[in-house]
Order: sequence, then C-alpha cells, then structure tokens
Amino acid sequence: MSVPIAIIGAGIAGLSAAQALQKAGQAVHLFDKGHGSGGRMASKRSDAGALDLGAQYFTARDRRFVDQVQQWVAAGWAAEWKPQLYHYQNGVLSPSPDEQTRWVGVPRMSAITRGLLKDLTVNFTCRIAEVFRGKQYWHLQDTEGCSHGPYSRVIVAVPAPQATQLLAAAPKLAATAASVQMDPTWAIALAFDTPLDTPMQGCFVQDSSLDWLARNRSKPGRDSHMDTWVLHATSAWSKQHIDLSKEAVIEQLWGDFAELVGCVVPAPSFSLAHRWLYARPAVNHEWGALADADLGLYACGDWCLSGRVEGAWLSGQEAARRLIEHLE
Repeated sequence: MSVPIAIIGAGIAGLSAAQALQKAGQAVHLFDKGHGSGGRMASKRSDAGALDLGAQYFTARDRRFVDQVQQWVAAGWAAEWKPQLYHYQNGVLSPSPDEQTRWVGVPRMSAITRGLLKDLTVNFTCRIAEVFRGKQYWHLQDTEGCSHGPYSRVIVAVPAPQATQLLAAAPKLAATAASVQMDPTWAIALAFDTPLDTPMQGCFVQDSSLDWLARNRSKPGRDSHMDTWVLHATSAWSKQHIDLSKEAVIEQLWGDFAELVGCVVPAPSFSLAHRWLYARPAVNHEWGALADADLGLYACGDWCLSGRVEGAWLSGQEAARRLIEHLE
C-alpha cells in the first residue's frame, strides 16, 4: 500500500495537480477550508440563481490548456461566452469589438472544478494550519487540532500569503511565497426584476472604482428569472476600502455602476458582496511551481505564473510533473 500525496487547496491548481498525479497512478488526498471546490472559480447560489463572483471567464493560449478546455467542453462543463462587450473610459461608453475567445463553466463557473473532483478524496471545511515532517513522512495539523497523515509528499495549492506558513519546513520556498504580493478585489452582485435597458453584457472600466462588470445571465446555461450583474472593484479601490461594510461597498459600487451604464438603474431587488482578499498576484512570475524535491514539498497556484485560470492549471500540472520526475 503506497503512502498517498496530500494536496492542500481544491482550487483549479490543486485539482489540476491531483488529476495529473492520479493519471500517473498516485493516490491523492485533498484538503480545502471551504464547503466546496473551486477557490476563486467558485460560484455562489443565491435567490437570483447561481452567480460567478470570482473568475468571470477564462482564456486559453497554451496548447496544453487549449486541449484541456476542449475536453471540458466535450464533457459539457464549459462553453464559449460571446458577450456584447463595452469599454468605459473618460466618461464615455463605447462598444469594444474584441476577438478574444472567452470560456465559462456551465451552468456556473464551479461546474469545472466540480467535474474535476470526481473520484478524488477530499476533506472539505478542513483548514490546515501546519505541515510537519515526522521521521519518514509528512503530517498535517488542522485548526481543530486534528492530525492527518502519513503522506509521502505535500503540494500546497493555496494563495501565496496562506502558503507561506504551510511551507515553513522549506524556508526557501516559504520566503519565495512570502515575497508575492496579492491584491484584493471587492465583488458585488446586483439583481433587477426588470432587465436594464442596455445591450451591454460585459464592460472593461477605466478611471472608476469599478474594473469590470458582467451581465451574469448572458453567460451560456445560466438560468435566472432576474437580470443579474456582477461588478468587480479595482484592486486599488478594494485595498483602500478593505474593511468597509458589505452594505457600504454595495451602495458605493451600485452608485458608480448606475452612473456609467447609460440607462435607468433602479434599486436592486437583491444584492450581495464578497471580498476576495487574495484575488490575484500583483505581478506575474515565471516559476511554474515551487519545489523542494528532496524534502517532498511543493507549491503551485496562479501566483506562480500569470494570475489567470490558465496559469493556475498549468502550475498544478508543473508541480505534478516535478513530483513524478523525482519519484522515477
């Protein structure tokens, strides 16, 4: 009986690594502090239907990821989103024709990570606080004081600020993770009983508290009886207002949205806010993944590459590749 490999974090990076390791015949155990998979690809169920509050869509440039996305599409987990896009700058709203292919999970973003979870062993609502090495194997301690193990190797697949503490057994890796600055994003969702009188389905915003807005129900497979919108604030605004109450965040961003959208915006019949503390790395890195192969400790995540869904997936693949290479 081989000793399994532990993966901390069931976002796209952790699940990508898990998939690659399972393909190579390795047993894996995943841990996630959340109630479900997905990390920033998670969706929130609400009275207004499922809302993508984190990643809004993703693109595929790397050949390996393009192939992977095609498999997700074939499995019915993903589809192309072709929104009517706009650009807002200096108070002017203009259509933004752009040739970029955008993909989304169907019927919500989390469908992809949910699909990847099949056949995997996961402990949800389990926050790992410490990763420590016994004589021969690794053990994990959670915040409830329970110990998990033994594991032959550990992959840490959480945002850099959270990874730092879990990589303490490998000071070099911990220092690298500690050097990564991740920016926050306030996200809000608004739902209107009567559809807003605008053809806009997505908008890149400049010179505003807002960075991006999307008509959530314009995405394929979304079933909503209401006109639902997801708004992302800029990282600068989010940083400045990191401790603002959710009500105040909703009020301010709704006001700014109403100003730029170019049609009458009534009070929403439903609204919610979510604060992503570690939404994206402030700069791109070229590490692929971090590894101390002799110790058997690895780290992966979008922060090891581009901060995009594709970067997270490729980083998980890279962590698995380095781990397998060292087994041989």
